[in-house]
Amino acid sequence: MAYLMTKNLSYRYEDGTKALDDVSISIEKGEFVGFLASNGGGKTTLLKTIVGLLKPKPGSVSIDNRPISEMGRPELSSKIGFVLQNPNDQLFAPTVEEDVAFGPRNQGLDEDEVVSRVQEALDLVDLQSCAKKPIHRLSFGQQKRVCIAGVLAMKPEILLLDEPTAGLDPKSESNILHVLGRLNKEQGITVVIATHMVDLMPLFLDRIYVLKEGRLVMNGTPKETFASTHTMEGVDLRLPYIARLIEELKQKDSMPFGELPLTVKDARIKLIALIPKEVFKLEPK
Repeated sequence: MAYLMTKNLSYRYEDGTKALDDVSISIEKGEFVGFLASNGGGKTTLLKTIVGLLKPKPGSVSIDNRPISEMGRPELSSKIGFVLQNPNDQLFAPTVEEDVAFGPRNQGLDEDEVVSRVQEALDLVDLQSCAKKPIHRLSFGQQKRVCIAGVLAMKPEILLLDEPTAGLDPKSESNILHVLGRLNKEQGITVVIATHMVDLMPLFLDRIYVLKEGRLVMNGTPKETFASTHTMEGVDLRLPYIARLIEELKQKDSMPFGELPLTVKDARIKLIALIPKEVFKLEPK
């Protein structure tokens, strides 16, 4: 039995826009999963229905085989946490530690436990040195990590993030995804991200659900999802750049590639294998 499940989720906004259309997903405990869609594809609405901010009509969401409609807000917040796309919509306290402490204090924990959780959460996102800093003095990437820490302080089993890399430079994008990767692999937290960014996904995700206009159109591993340009164009997305390069070499230059590589490392190994060793004398490392 999957740990997190949605069944036949549909949702229509008041203006008539149908944001979700019969979406059923199942996520195993400890997976790192992505909801991939172009803007307006329904991925943010899907996150909001899973966390209970929107009520699907019809449809249901369950965690560990129990409907979230049967859970009170305190219990649900201990099961699942939601990080918004824009830190300005989530951060409100004057300092980092005060913001991260809000959640566990609201859970009614004693102050010693609150302090312990704040320290642990900031450790997990590499912001120990920023505990006393004013929020407005942080970089945008740091603010995003404070948002994650604030949710982690409530010790959820599932972490949902809406566009966690939006607005970040390449280094900050990588930092955020490495933090999420550690939370998933080392802390056992089930991580679900909604995004339209494709290039870093193959490095971290176990599985991808692809949506278009509110409907689930495919799901699979990154290799299954990014099978071809034609597949991605059908959902208004693109291949990771490295896969697009190899596909063009394959289609336009008749280079004998099989399965498309999705990372620079895999592409390097495949390219070196095609170069006569007596010419370059290279061996992949």
